[in-house]
Amino acid sequence: MHRTTRIKITELNPHLMCVLCGGYFIDATTIIECLHSFCKMCIVRYLETSKYCPICDVQVHKTKPLLNIRSDKTLQDIVYKLVPGLFKNEMKRRRDFYAEHPSVDAANGSNEDRGEVADEDKRIITDDEIISLSIEFFDQRAQQQASTDEKQKEEVIKEVNNKRYLQCPAAMTVMHLRKFLRSKMDIPPTFQIEVMYEDEPLKDYYTLMDIAYIYTWRRNGPLPLKYRVRPSCKKMKITHPQDGVNNTNRSESDSASDKASSPAGVPSTSSPLPSPSTLVQPSQPHFTHISNPINCTTMTSPNRQFSFGNKVRKTALNGSSTSSG
Repeated sequence: MHRTTRIKITELNPHLMCVLCGGYFIDATTIIECLHSFCKMCIVRYLETSKYCPICDVQVHKTKPLLNIRSDKTLQDIVYKLVPGLFKNEMKRRRDFYAEHPSVDAANGSNEDRGEVADEDKRIITDDEIISLSIEFFDQRAQQQASTDEKQKEEVIKEVNNKRYLQCPAAMTVMHLRKFLRSKMDIPPTFQIEVMYEDEPLKDYYTLMDIAYIYTWRRNGPLPLKYRVRPSCKKMKITHPQDGVNNTNRSESDSASDKASSPAGVPSTSSPLPSPSTLVQPSQPHFTHISNPINCTTMTSPNRQFSFGNKVRKTALNGSSTSSG
């Protein structure tokens, strides 16, 4: 079974931090010869006096080492998304710098260089950010009829399309959302709730920030989520009456294999199990927004009576049996 392991950001620090300054990467830059990364300002200053990599000592370039370094936007985006508040603090620091030094020409730089990029434009989400989401019931019938009849699809969607809009912190998990739905809709514990993105169920430990990153939410509307309610059926082991009697006799013979069993000591009994036509159904509350509920049925065994005659059956050690009148 697949198990998810959550790790701390301190365990990833060796891959996110610059060895020259000891801080997280800012404008991550990679040497193309050995693929080691550093802050742009740190590696540029270092290569002014050296032509070798600070980590592996490989030669960057014989004469112009700055020609063999490249900006690593992917690595920088990973650092901004993993380290809370780093992007916001860096943009504020750049704006403060240009405000204190108006003589510095920043016209040739990008908006990010001037610190004029908001978190929304960079798709950076913080833990304390408020995310707008929509939650609606997931109807499998509407999905199946989508390819058959367009008019029927519209009618079904009108019946079940009952969206609710929420504003929640980005650190809220799917488990909290499930508890909210159960409490709001008075769903008994005999039913389980699944929160979904499109048609894919979400893990309980996913946060809204994780969902936004995994499914590339573009902030062009509320985060679209769905849910469905299913009866939580417990798996029951089905045993046949004949197998049960055989198991009982086998256990008795194992405990006293060298003794004969007398019919007087075994009373005639009948199985109290219901007939196979009787189905045991758990009580199900009616949800107006759930169509065609699934019934959990329990399979039972038929009534059978076991009687013993006047003959005494003796069990031998080798498994054979003899009878006497």
